[in-house]
Amino acid sequence: MKKPWLFIITNLYLLFLLADSVAAESNSQIRNWVERIKSGGCVEAKGCPIASAILLPKLYEKYNYQLIWVNPSSVRQLVSVIKESYQDGLTPDDYHLFLIQKLQKSLVAEPDSAKEAELDVVLTDSLIRLGYHLLIGKVDPESLDNSWNMYRTLKLESMLKMSAAIDNAQITRLVADFRPQATFYLGMKQALANYRKIQAEGSWPHVPAGVILKLGMIDTRVIILRQRLVVTDDMPAVSMELALYDDAVLVGVKRFQQRHGLKADGIVGNATRAAMNVPVEERIDQLRVNLDRARWALQDLPQKFVMVDIAGFNVQYIQNGKVHWKTRAVVGTAYRKTPIFRDHIRYIVFNPTWTIPPTILRKDILPKIKRNLESLRNENMVVLNQQGAQIDPATIEWSQYPGKGFPYLIRQQPGPKNALGRVKFMFPNKHNVYLHDTPSKSKFEKTERAFSSGCIRIQDPLYFAELLLADKPGWDRAKIDAVVASHKNTRVNLIEPLAVMLLYWTVTVDDQNRVVFKKDIYDRDGAVLAGLKGEFKFRSRKIIE
Repeated sequence: MKKPWLFIITNLYLLFLLADSVAAESNSQIRNWVERIKSGGCVEAKGCPIASAILLPKLYEKYNYQLIWVNPSSVRQLVSVIKESYQDGLTPDDYHLFLIQKLQKSLVAEPDSAKEAELDVVLTDSLIRLGYHLLIGKVDPESLDNSWNMYRTLKLESMLKMSAAIDNAQITRLVADFRPQATFYLGMKQALANYRKIQAEGSWPHVPAGVILKLGMIDTRVIILRQRLVVTDDMPAVSMELALYDDAVLVGVKRFQQRHGLKADGIVGNATRAAMNVPVEERIDQLRVNLDRARWALQDLPQKFVMVDIAGFNVQYIQNGKVHWKTRAVVGTAYRKTPIFRDHIRYIVFNPTWTIPPTILRKDILPKIKRNLESLRNENMVVLNQQGAQIDPATIEWSQYPGKGFPYLIRQQPGPKNALGRVKFMFPNKHNVYLHDTPSKSKFEKTERAFSSGCIRIQDPLYFAELLLADKPGWDRAKIDAVVASHKNTRVNLIEPLAVMLLYWTVTVDDQNRVVFKKDIYDRDGAVLAGLKGEFKFRSRKIIE
């Protein structure tokens, strides 16, 4: 009879050899996966789940082609954060959720080295995919807009450090750090959760058509109006069966109108009723679209920057993540859209001249001059040749220039009629777009302010100039006012260029944590939503460097 201890040792040794053999087989399978990925065959092959062709092979090279996901806590955390990606407006199955669960069940039923290797590679690809979407966004903005210039690249060395999070079961923290940390993003994420809760609880009631509703009226539809306002926390649940349009309803309607870019007059007409009857599903989609926009632009923000909210018709000066100053703005029409891009304000010009841009010259100014040559003098404009010398307009045969090929420049001189007003803020760019004053102040009183030819007119430009020159000795408000009063064209360089971001938000969260929905004035949301609903793919531009 064999000694019991010898029997036990023998069996342990055999189990060790078996485990070592299985591990060796798994490592061989992983090497096969990596070689297939590096050759491009896996990424292109139908049915292959792996998308990462650069970072994933590098990770496995770092691990000498061994299994990476040997810590069960790391696997559980990854599956959990994949499910939670839904809270960011993303789609968990973009990160192999179904495939992971299928492979896990299969391995419980029957261990297999090939499936074990596949699961390990799939888990790695899942984390890379999720990190990519949270760090950069799912939809490629450059594919939608050729003026986009805020593309980011990720450092390979930094991304390889995710291996420490995998080894030490820190996946939850790692993924949390991938998200934009801006309060703006966190607020929209919470709003998405709130609106999905509304959806789960049956949405909001439909406000029927009829005569306009306003203070003092008695109408059975006011009962429905109360219910509608309560659902989105625009008013407290008071007197819910009362058909009287009272002060509580008035306050609620005004709050709703403010949150939806409507004139806050407390009158429920067609526009307000239409906004109230937008399905909750559409509002959820709107939030998802703007969460992805936030992932495009809100990583690695500077301490100070200017943000133009095009769809919100405002300009904000942001310091340390908080809005330091905000003013109304007029932006480009749907036919002359204000472009979306990032640059730096480098200097300010007081009492500017305005050299008419080619598009405006062709479409607006030349036709007016052809009708009446006196319009040049009336608008304080002069004609210059390409060398800058002034030309007598009476010597030009205007009829021979239909628009293109016009060999002269037309410049509006400083003065009260100048289209740029008293000051412009320059960030030289290919679009000839900048921020400036305007002699036409009435447009700022409009709720929707898409009236310009692309540039951004701002309501309080001299205070903005004061803010930007606060660190420049001698340039206080009194100095600014004196320079403006001189009518002399004056350029002032900023001590340091200031980042400016022209962005397009159709949803924001205000400083009272109220979600604000805006009109999609340039009809851009649909393309982003289609991309969010589409299949996973990396952008064409380089991602890892």
